[in-house]
Amino acid sequence: MTTVHDGEPGAVATTASRPRGAHPLLTFLAKRVAVTAGLLLGVTVVTFGLVNVVPGDPVTANLSDQALNDPAAVAAFREKWGLGQPLWAQYLHYLGNLLHGDLGHSQQTGRAVLDDLLHYVPATLELALPSMVLALLIGTGVGMLAAVRNGRLTDQLVRVGALLGLSTPPFWLSLVVLYVFFYQLGLAPSGGRLSTDFSPPPTVTGMYTVDGALAGQWDVAWDAAQHLSLPVLVLTSLTVAMLVRFVRSAMLEVLQQDYIRAAYAKGLPTRVVLRRHLLRAGLVPVVTVSGLAFASLLSGTVLVESIFGWPGVGQYAYRSATALDLPAILGVSLFVALVYTLVNLTVDLLYGLIDPRIRLS
Repeated sequence: MTTVHDGEPGAVATTASRPRGAHPLLTFLAKRVAVTAGLLLGVTVVTFGLVNVVPGDPVTANLSDQALNDPAAVAAFREKWGLGQPLWAQYLHYLGNLLHGDLGHSQQTGRAVLDDLLHYVPATLELALPSMVLALLIGTGVGMLAAVRNGRLTDQLVRVGALLGLSTPPFWLSLVVLYVFFYQLGLAPSGGRLSTDFSPPPTVTGMYTVDGALAGQWDVAWDAAQHLSLPVLVLTSLTVAMLVRFVRSAMLEVLQQDYIRAAYAKGLPTRVVLRRHLLRAGLVPVVTVSGLAFASLLSGTVLVESIFGWPGVGQYAYRSATALDLPAILGVSLFVALVYTLVNLTVDLLYGLIDPRIRLS
């Protein structure tokens, strides 16, 4: 039980005097679940409306020319996907299925949308995880270095490099990396998840590097890692450029605080001041940006996945949009909304671990 004497600055209520009821964390989570449910419902309404407003006909986008000339085939397609019903009836039918965990069936693949997502999400996750870990390590280190050497040559070079990274289009960087490392140097494969010489390992996580290692197929895992290298290089470079600017800005603000000056005045080594005082105090805004960056990576990077032939969520979303595949578009939209909501929830919980003042408030 925490006890704080009356009259102390910043005194808070003790555990004994706290009103009885639900735990604050449970109340917070319950509110977030309710907000998430409302958000997902709103996403379905907006996405359903926008897809039906966009010019185009799902029949034309999905059937061949021969089938379009057959009135029976057109009528069968409309009947199968309920396209002849009013929009409100189509939406209520979809919403009823959604409440039972059914995201519908994709018009382009013929499979359940949930099965499609379970197939494509691990591929995107296999790209997002190493890209985010590398970007955090590099971006945090370089950003802190720039902040500590503010105004010097190192800082100027870091700022110019970050600006160039933010200004570089992802598709252009992908093409340059592919040309240099595959075409010119031959150091990495051109695209895809595996070479034609290998078959996918037994599915456990859906990530070939992990599943190959779990199955003891180290040659498959190594080949999958080689195919990962170029798209991860591109995504890491783009994410590092964004993180460096925020890390530098956050650390510069902390360096101006009195307790940092006091720590240096006491004669503490620079590495101790950076690790114990600067890094932790400056992590709150960095965690926010990192969460958004990871959610963006996990939602699928369409251009990068397309150039490297990576069968992830971005590719699936692109094909669904071009085919006006409403169930698949709705499924991807719900997935993206859920990813951002869960990432934001994780960021909020991390705030309390990083800064106890946020936890007490």
